Amino acid sequence: MNHNGNNIESRLWAAADELRANSKLKSSEYSVPVLGLVFLRYADHKFQAAVKELTGQRGGRRKIGPADYQARGVLYLPEIARFSALIQLPEGSNIGSAINDAMRAIETENPDLKDVLPKTYNRFENSLLKELLKTMNAVPMDIEGRLRQDIRILPWPLCNE
Repeated sequence: MNHNGNNIESRLWAAADELRANSKLKSSEYSVPVLGLVFLRYADHKFQAAVKELTGQRGGRRKIGPADYQARGVLYLPEIARFSALIQLPEGSNIGSAINDAMRAIETENPDLKDVLPKTYNRFENSLLKELLKTMNAVPMDIEGRLRQDIRILPWPLCNE
């Protein structure tokens, strides 16, 4: 595994350690909340790259919309569904509810994902979710094709379902 792969593995282990220490989940249940946050982080990364690309190509008066992102193979993310917005939630916010709302908003804008994304984050304490968001925020996104492979080969309970 490359340096970034080792970093991903250590970050995912850190997320599993947070869940083991601060939740009532069994090790076989870690994958749903953690991989849901990995999904949000990666989707936001791809979305932000598409924003830059679309903004740079902007011509005329036509407004950029969800179809422009989807034409590039990128999920359209409403503001509330962006990882960058979730990581900036102020202390005292109901982070579990905000993540659940983010997942619902993604499903609304991307019907192929209807009833697929996890929406059980309100089961967790805000402090745990804030730490998980920080952990996921530290995962490098300059790895493109390696992310799926690196996650799939990790020899730990997070990926054993």
